[in-house]
Amino acid sequence: MGYNAPTSAARTSTLVNYETLANEAEISAPTAKQWLSVLVSSGIVTLLEPYHNNVLKRVVKAPRMYFLDTGLAVHLMKWPNTVVLESGAMAGAFFETFVVSEIYKSFINMGKLPPLFYYRDSNTKEIDLIIQQGNTLYPIEIKKSGNPTGATKHFSVLNPVADDKNFDEMSRQLKMEIGAGCVVCLANDLRPIDKKNWTVPVWLI
Repeated sequence: MGYNAPTSAARTSTLVNYETLANEAEISAPTAKQWLSVLVSSGIVTLLEPYHNNVLKRVVKAPRMYFLDTGLAVHLMKWPNTVVLESGAMAGAFFETFVVSEIYKSFINMGKLPPLFYYRDSNTKEIDLIIQQGNTLYPIEIKKSGNPTGATKHFSVLNPVADDKNFDEMSRQLKMEIGAGCVVCLANDLRPIDKKNWTVPVWLI
């Protein structure tokens, strides 16, 4: 794992920028890309690709990286204890990493390729995680909070992919449905946010 693993650990839950990784590790960008590919093929990290559809505009194209073992990421970053991590600047990133990695591994454990994506556009509208099941998209936000508010506000960016008027006969197969969304957080109970979205306690995943 050489130079790149500790550097990558600090970048968990962020967009991949090979130039930035290279500069931080004092290596070339092609070497950074090669080392990251080793981490991916070794099952140490995963790269989530952005969800795209022809009717969605200005979508960011860079993948997002997550460590699949938060304990390893903490070790590589030399955090002394959980108290420091809990109160540190990366607490939210590690919480998101944990949630994504658990959902990712749940598909792997069933022998399935994880159908996971994220969304971000040039207006910085973002959805942390999208699960695609067939022609249905399930948007997920991840918040290290017991009572997150406004967390589903960007789910509407997916509406164009479900609108009939955006598709002709040739592109009809690209039309999707938008399924129930959720906010995975530190809430104690499963509860509705509105008629289509739910607050999901992290211990349920």
